[in-house]
Amino acid sequence: MLEADLARVYEIEQQTYPFPWTKGVLHSCFRPDYFCQVLEIDKVIQGYIIMSLVPAVGEAHILNVCVHPRGQGHGLGRLLMNEGFKAAQQQALQTIFLEVRASNSVAISLYDSLGFNEIGVRKNYYPADKGHEDAVVMAYYLGFG
Repeated sequence: MLEADLARVYEIEQQTYPFPWTKGVLHSCFRPDYFCQVLEIDKVIQGYIIMSLVPAVGEAHILNVCVHPRGQGHGLGRLLMNEGFKAAQQQALQTIFLEVRASNSVAISLYDSLGFNEIGVRKNYYPADKGHEDAVVMAYYLGFG
């Protein structure tokens, strides 16, 4: 992901999430300890992954995985997650963590199929139309270290 991609990434974020990240938050992810990758099809960005890398403790944290609504259901999220796995493996990290809305059964099914396990719940983590929604905390053990 390049800064030149930010407008398209923000557009996808806006079209996908009811409570999207701001341009400022997305821009703040351009840092050396983050892995930010876009997925292009026919030279058009269709999705992205943003992940923090913390080699000092052997962990990565997937902060955002997003596929344009028209591209969902075609394995693009899986491709992005596999890129995240590769980045974590290159750093020899042991564990990847993520949070997902408890109501997002499609994403939870994807993460389950990739080998993530539920390790907890963060109560009232995400904003929702009526208050807040819980996050399911999931982890994937890479086995390094």
